Amino acid sequence: MDVIIENLEPAEQEYKQGQKKFLLPFILVTGLFFLWGMAHNLDSILIPHLKKACNLSNSQSTLVDTAVFFAYFIMAIPAGMLLKRLGYKYCIIIGLLVFAAGAYLFVPAANKLSYELFLVALFIIGCGLAILETTANPYAAVLGDPATASNRLNLAASFNGLAAMVAPIVGANFILSGKEYSKEALAAMPSVERMSYFIEEASAVKLPYIILGTILLIVALLFCFIKLPEIKIKQEENAEKPGFFAVLKHRHLSLAVLSQFFYVGAQVCITSFFIRMAQQGAGVDERTAGYYLGIYGFLFMLGRFVGTFLLRFTSSQRLLICFTLAAIVLCLVAVFGTGTYVVYALGLLGFFMSIMFPTIFALGIVGLGDQTKSASSWLIMSIVGGAILPYGMGSMIDYFQDNIQIGYLVPLSCFLIVLGYAWKGCHVRY
Repeated sequence: MDVIIENLEPAEQEYKQGQKKFLLPFILVTGLFFLWGMAHNLDSILIPHLKKACNLSNSQSTLVDTAVFFAYFIMAIPAGMLLKRLGYKYCIIIGLLVFAAGAYLFVPAANKLSYELFLVALFIIGCGLAILETTANPYAAVLGDPATASNRLNLAASFNGLAAMVAPIVGANFILSGKEYSKEALAAMPSVERMSYFIEEASAVKLPYIILGTILLIVALLFCFIKLPEIKIKQEENAEKPGFFAVLKHRHLSLAVLSQFFYVGAQVCITSFFIRMAQQGAGVDERTAGYYLGIYGFLFMLGRFVGTFLLRFTSSQRLLICFTLAAIVLCLVAVFGTGTYVVYALGLLGFFMSIMFPTIFALGIVGLGDQTKSASSWLIMSIVGGAILPYGMGSMIDYFQDNIQIGYLVPLSCFLIVLGYAWKGCHVRY
């Protein structure tokens, strides 16, 4: 079944007449995909790094994900309300400012060596990201021909994929020190030397996040002076405004929300333990593992561009089925394989996961018209899967005496659910 994005009507007559007023806004919004991609993919560096700096267990280290993605759950509905009230431009500016505030909070967190304060900073970053994603995903979808909304989302999300390559390289060079001690070695250290090691490790995050916060402020200022078209969705006269929960009556949306929950959980699980999996599976040091994560990011980015190209020749549904089947096979290799083949499988997972989020998002908002903004809030709220499932994976790894490999049964299960949505759940019924 070919799925076509309908009823997203961004002044279609003007679009058909060849007006290019959507080009600059689309370029700017695409830049936002890169910025929040940097934040998310730096988390994959922060998890093993803060595990060292704050002397954490696997499950405790995944609270990095919990802080960020729980913020999505908390902020998705308020962000949708802000979007309806203030429009796209002002929501983007607010999201950037909140994001920047969280980035700057890394400085006192590192100075105090406070994991709790790091989590607060990450929660604030997550709130900013939730506002940005609730705004930018539907905005990218409506900035052009409705029939190519999925293509635009995948193209914009390709720059999120670019961040997936850049962030691990930045993190490996500026955050990861390459110094790592066993529990026994740490216990044998004099307390002053041990504390000095922890503080030095924690301080490594300050410069990257100061730079990130400053860039966000500059971008927010740029949006203040750029005129963005506020797209209005056509609505029938005297039509009742549907309630926030009413949009869930659309089966393809409610199942998209469920599918997105498990997809995001799977992606975060895979990247959160990628570095430690590379260390265990291939026997490399943490910096080399960080570069492997950068290769994963490159393949993720490549998958976005290839996926956008393939959408010219096939439907979103068929592409999602094919890529999800490949992800399931690779997950099986990660769980049951040995040596460097495990790392190769994890790297290739980046390619095949790449199109899942934007494609599920686009399929979920098919035919929703004036309910698109509410649907966007639900789809962003489903990102809470990234807060819950990695903690479960970390607990499983701790239970099996730090066996990272067996924990990858969690994302494998998630991909089976995504496959079910792609196969049957995304059909639109009126």
